[in-house]
Amino acid sequence: MSLPTFEKKRLIGLIAVLSFGLTSLFAVIVPGPLEALIPATFIAGFFLLIPLVAVLGEDFPLVAADDPDADASTESATTAERPVAELRERYASGEIDEAEFEQRLDRLLATEDLDERFDRIDADRGGRSRERDLELE
Repeated sequence: MSLPTFEKKRLIGLIAVLSFGLTSLFAVIVPGPLEALIPATFIAGFFLLIPLVAVLGEDFPLVAADDPDADASTESATTAERPVAELRERYASGEIDEAEFEQRLDRLLATEDLDERFDRIDADRGGRSRERDLELE
């Protein structure tokens, strides 16, 4: 069984909330001989675990790897291939005929060409987002 992984900021927030909550809970319900748990919980969370996560980052076992380039390329490939795959499935299952399949496929390919043109224009303009350009129109 593998451990769950979190974003670095989310894990730090989770540790802070749990440390504060457990410290408060122990302050209310822990009997006299176990009162040492109260400062130990606070110190372990805020002065040990949070700095450890901040310093180690991705090397800490519960922190997920941050690779925005891999996520972006995978996401764009998935979104580009998904409509075509769905269209093929509908054609294969007989939901649409050959003429409609070809018409929709042509429309998808034309849309992809437009996306490539917008990406090229965005790169030429210094990376301004396409959404902002469309809002101005």
